Amino acid sequence: MDSPVSKTDASKEKFVASRPSTADSKTMRGCGLANLAWVGVDKVELRQRLMMPEYLRLAMRDCIKRKDSSAIPDHLLLPGGAVADMAPHAPMVVFINPNSGGRHGPVLKERLQQLMSEEQVFDLTEVKPHEFVRYGLGCLEKVAAEGDECAKECRARLRIMVAGGDGTVGWVLGCLGELNKDGKSQIPPVGVIPLGTGNDLSRSFGWGGSFPFAWRSAVKRTLHRASMGPVARLDSWKILVSMPSGEVVDPPYSLKPAEENELDQGLDAGIDAPPLAKAYEGVFYNYLSIGMDAQVAYGFHHLRNTKPYLAQGPISNKIIYSGFGCSQGWFCTPCVNDPGLRGLRNIMKIHIKKVNCSQWEEIPVPKNVRSIVALNLHSYGSGSHPWGNLKPEYLEKRGFVEAHCDDGLIEIFGFKQGWHASFVMAELISAKHIAQAAAVRFELRGGDWRDAFLQMDGEPWKQPMSTEYSTFVEIKKVPYQSLMINNE
Repeated sequence: MDSPVSKTDASKEKFVASRPSTADSKTMRGCGLANLAWVGVDKVELRQRLMMPEYLRLAMRDCIKRKDSSAIPDHLLLPGGAVADMAPHAPMVVFINPNSGGRHGPVLKERLQQLMSEEQVFDLTEVKPHEFVRYGLGCLEKVAAEGDECAKECRARLRIMVAGGDGTVGWVLGCLGELNKDGKSQIPPVGVIPLGTGNDLSRSFGWGGSFPFAWRSAVKRTLHRASMGPVARLDSWKILVSMPSGEVVDPPYSLKPAEENELDQGLDAGIDAPPLAKAYEGVFYNYLSIGMDAQVAYGFHHLRNTKPYLAQGPISNKIIYSGFGCSQGWFCTPCVNDPGLRGLRNIMKIHIKKVNCSQWEEIPVPKNVRSIVALNLHSYGSGSHPWGNLKPEYLEKRGFVEAHCDDGLIEIFGFKQGWHASFVMAELISAKHIAQAAAVRFELRGGDWRDAFLQMDGEPWKQPMSTEYSTFVEIKKVPYQSLMINNE
């Protein structure tokens, strides 16, 4: 039987972003700047390109500290406004998560402050992204509204870099997405300095899978490229978890209690929803997974939080992660009668909506699948491409189209077990293709299983289930798209 994946194409595009604006494969290695290894960047010139005028930096700093976008000291406002040519070419701010990856944040923070300014570099343990959006950008917009042309230009040209893992990038993107609600504010594009373990968002837009901290000039080149890189679009997906009772155990910060249960009512007939249901909602950009992989991730996540000294970098993280996979039966099943090790078809139903279709369609859950992933990007699990580069005839046969991160579709596939997942991640085979959809609903019903495990962009949680009523996990596209800086 012919493989649905073109091995030639797969080998060529192993680390290439899957989207319309893609980077050369060389730029995807290391910090994504291999093709600029011998290109010098002048420190003074870079500073002029990125640094905002002092009066604006200080005004934004004070507004964030006071949590009031109007708390601008009079002495920081220039009388009569400033001329537009005072605005830098690419004003930039950087968010750093010092807890990401190998804890390189403090070293990078100091380096960035030397290259830009202290006020334009934010430690996420001190300043949250929503505080910057609400008070920092709010301050800039207020000054601009009073006739300051420099503030107006800085707001229009602003770019943001995030130093962290996928979860940190998603956190910042989610806060910036709040600007879409008023329909007036311009959304700053976001680039990535990869500090996490997987860094799949970073890989997908050309910033690579790791950052070489021994290579100090790489910081300058990264900022230089971020100031000029083209802007690409990225779909984001809203998740709504509707559950009959109880609380989500250790929910990630991106999953919040929902004020209203807006579960799609198009599946009224035959669903086992309780009269009153508790709901959680969140947004993801890369993937949502349910099953054994999320259970392993949950164990690793718990260990990293309780014993952070064990997680000192990507290599040690992956060794510990693999150990959890073996101990929890992901690679081998010690007891076939253990209900925690059975396939997901015992507890799950899947319904999807196709493009331009308002009706839900049930999709069978493949036998022996222990993990199901809904994927938005090509890059998954530290740079692998589990969906595969599918042949045109296979796409036509299955009713699929070529996958892109801005096409309004999400790909759903499954892993049977750890060994199957390992071969898929090595791109020797493709995953078990299930569906390609514009909306997805997973229905989970307990029995011998009391809990399910889910993870969203690398953030896992334990999901309680009921034997009497179903728990629903619904995925729908967010109406707006995020903007990313592409490192071409």
